[in-house]
Amino acid sequence: MTPVIAKTREELAAVRSGVRGTLALVPTMGALHEGHRSLIRHARRAADAVAVSIFVNPLQFGPGEDFDRYPRTFAADLEACAAEGVDLVFAPTREVMYPREPMVTIEPGAMGRVVEGETRPGHFAGMLTVVAKLLNLVRPDVAVFGEKDAQQLAMIRRMAADLDLPVEIVGGPTVREPDGLALSSRNRYLAEDERRTALALSRALRAGADALGGGPSAVTGAARAVLAEAASAEPPLALDYLVLVDPATFTEVAEDHVGPAVLAVAGRVGSTHLIDNVPLEFGKESR
Repeated sequence: MTPVIAKTREELAAVRSGVRGTLALVPTMGALHEGHRSLIRHARRAADAVAVSIFVNPLQFGPGEDFDRYPRTFAADLEACAAEGVDLVFAPTREVMYPREPMVTIEPGAMGRVVEGETRPGHFAGMLTVVAKLLNLVRPDVAVFGEKDAQQLAMIRRMAADLDLPVEIVGGPTVREPDGLALSSRNRYLAEDERRTALALSRALRAGADALGGGPSAVTGAARAVLAEAASAEPPLALDYLVLVDPATFTEVAEDHVGPAVLAVAGRVGSTHLIDNVPLEFGKESR
């Protein structure tokens, strides 16, 4: 099945008006991999029709980040969408998404200034702004985002709730490569030796999860031990953060925490910024 391609607002509106039943949107920046394809399949189960947006959003890249070299593989992305039975691909240019320099953007609040937001100032304001624009333009009933970007997912859910957006926000599970590395479009930046170092991120998360019975400090301690070893590898892992947080607010949990939590990690190998996380559930026996 070949999806309909809309590149302008007018083309999108014409296609959207012809959709019968419910519509699910999978927003992406392209360079689609199996993680994206799993989200598309998730969207297919959630709605009658599926739309995928492909847009590398300049607002969420800071100075010195990889906007210019971010992989752009539109032909391959269309093939992936066709293979997954996508009905509509919205692929706007920068001029279509931002016909003028935006003066009003989404302020992410306190949650946008911690964890990944502290590492990448301004990132979440840009991300929320483009997501809000995509939701308004495509008007989906459901929007599907990857759980690998746990803080992003939490903030989009909060934005939808706080602004009464008429859309259901759904998370899709993290997809990993056979060696455990979480799938990311940025993985293609990694040289062979850098990839070996990057595997410390998922190893640290597994070590933390294995220490769940010892409580929060045991979880973070086990994970930090793995990351400390990776810091002296060649090439080294430069840790940005390791946090154990509430999945709804991304505030750090207390030692007596009971209930869900997210162990989130980010670091740089060479010039590549990578993130990962694992959801955990603390019970009374974990304290």
